[in-house]
This record gives sequence, C-alpha cells and structure tokens, in this order.
Amino acid sequence: MNQEATITLYRPVGPAELALISVSGFRAFAPRLPHQPIFYPVLNEVYATQIARDWNVPDSGAGYVTRFHVRADFLECYEVHTVSSAIHQEYWIPAEALAEFNRSIVGPIELIAEFHT
Repeated sequence: MNQEATITLYRPVGPAELALISVSGFRAFAPRLPHQPIFYPVLNEVYATQIARDWNVPDSGAGYVTRFHVRADFLECYEVHTVSSAIHQEYWIPAEALAEFNRSIVGPIELIAEFHT
C-alpha cells in the first residue's frame, strides 16, 4: 500500500472531459485547450457538486464530480484560492504543469456523482 501523504481533491466535469478521463483509464486529466491557461481542482465535494449541477448541466446536459488524491509534496508550491465564499476553494494549476500534476495523482480518478437534465 502506498504511504505517500496525499490531499483529496475534486473536479467537476462535463461529458467531453469525462470521456477524456476515461480514455486515460481514469488516471489523468486531458491537456488544457489554448483558451484554458489554468486547471482548477477544488478542495471539497460541495463546491464540485455545485459546479457540476449548476454550470455543467445547463451547459452540456450533464455534469459529473470526480474525486482523486494528489501527492501533498506536489501541491506545496501552489496556494489555495478562495473564490466567492469559504467553501469555494481551489488550486490554480498552470496548464503547463498539468502533466506533472497528472503524474502526482495517486490511484485512480473516481466518478462519485452525476447530474443530468
């Protein structure tokens, strides 16, 4: 069993991003598109659920919440940002650091909730 210190994070995604996660065997997030310079994993399920349900569903007809564990030592150089209210906490990972972020994921990316129109 892996004894590395990890931090549990969440990522709300739409159907297209979930399909790309699936292609990776639920091991990695897809590279950002040119207009997406930042990758935003969030720190709690409540916030991820709000985004998946309230933004992804109206935008694409479905929203999903993923949960995953990232090595704590990787995240040490990134600040937690609070946007809006206290539960809206997220990391801002530059797109160019996403490959290293993916290598820092311990275990699979889990699908833990889904919402549909």
